[in-house]
Amino acid sequence: MAVRLLLVDDDPMLGLLVADWLSESGCEVVGPARTVKAALDLVEKERDALDAALLDVALDRGNSYPVADALALYGVPFAFVTGHGLGGLAPAYREAPILTKPFQFDDLQRIIDRLVAVRGRK
Repeated sequence: MAVRLLLVDDDPMLGLLVADWLSESGCEVVGPARTVKAALDLVEKERDALDAALLDVALDRGNSYPVADALALYGVPFAFVTGHGLGGLAPAYREAPILTKPFQFDDLQRIIDRLVAVRGRK
């Protein structure tokens, strides 16, 4: 059974590239959602079927923290994607896994494996 992974990224090109890489890794991609509202709608609709999520921290003029909060409420593990490292996260979110931009396919695969292990799926 494929891992269902929510992808949240407001950059259309990067979102498509990451979605392709996720598909190559055997994931079923939910999204990519480009706004907080779109992401929250997908979390609400898909929450029981999501195994994990990748959240770009910076979305348009805001951030993905409301999406992280919703995922945490439903027990869905997530990782933030950011080019700013740990310092780019609000203090309340610094315990979450981070995928630092720019990243390679192998980096993406490692974070997926980590998230899936948290969820208890193989």
